[in-house]
Amino acid sequence: MTRIALIGGGRIGEALLAGLLDAGRAAKDLVVAEAVPARAAELEELFGVRVTTVADAAEGADIIVVAVKPADVDAVINELATVDIDAEREQLIVTMAAGIPTSRFEPKLPAGFPVVRVMPNTPMLVGEGMTAVAPGRYAKESHVELVRELLTSVGKVVTVTESQMDAVTAVSGSGPAYFFLVVEAMMEAAVGLGITHRTAKTLIVQTMIGSAAMLERSGDSAYELRAAVTSPAGTTAAAVRVLEEKGLRSAFIEALRASRDRSAEQGAVNE
Repeated sequence: MTRIALIGGGRIGEALLAGLLDAGRAAKDLVVAEAVPARAAELEELFGVRVTTVADAAEGADIIVVAVKPADVDAVINELATVDIDAEREQLIVTMAAGIPTSRFEPKLPAGFPVVRVMPNTPMLVGEGMTAVAPGRYAKESHVELVRELLTSVGKVVTVTESQMDAVTAVSGSGPAYFFLVVEAMMEAAVGLGITHRTAKTLIVQTMIGSAAMLERSGDSAYELRAAVTSPAGTTAAAVRVLEEKGLRSAFIEALRASRDRSAEQGAVNE
């Protein structure tokens, strides 16, 4: 059985850990590196996995998943560089750190060591994540397929080129925040119209779920579905006109560009 070392016990790491266990992975084949003692104890109690140091977790692992904040990546890379990892054993590093390219890892690892870059999002926590996978310079198709197989336990997976990963970060990586912001705004507006907070939440959440299901299953484009519900001179048309006049579309375009650019900036640090 493939042995997996998870470096970082944050929410994304925890989501992956839970997904792997739910998919049938044995706890004995999973090990976590977490520096905060209280968090380490919590993960051990919740999942029954061994929690240890980066070096101890990485040695002997077939897949090393780096799920730390971007600012902590260089420290982890430096620790991994001291570990007796061996490309001959087909070991693989998977990086989930936002904005950090595989080229940040490769120079400090044994020559030809495979690295796969991954951009997940927080719906992994409920098994509905959207993850993009991109191979590094030395990663083979078999490595990509292995990572895809692992990540399907927590949602859907697509494969992209690494040059697209900053854009992916802007779209799906940061995407849940845009969704929650829209819900916040609709909640505030609904309460202002006299609807209770509880009822407003039910109305909005189910509307979002149902609309997403229509978009996924119908085969129609977002434009076609919007047009179908927008009667000329009707209530929806009145609302959409205001949203367009207030610059909703251009705001999203600028927001995603800003997110993409910030992802690229994070990757450029210390290169």
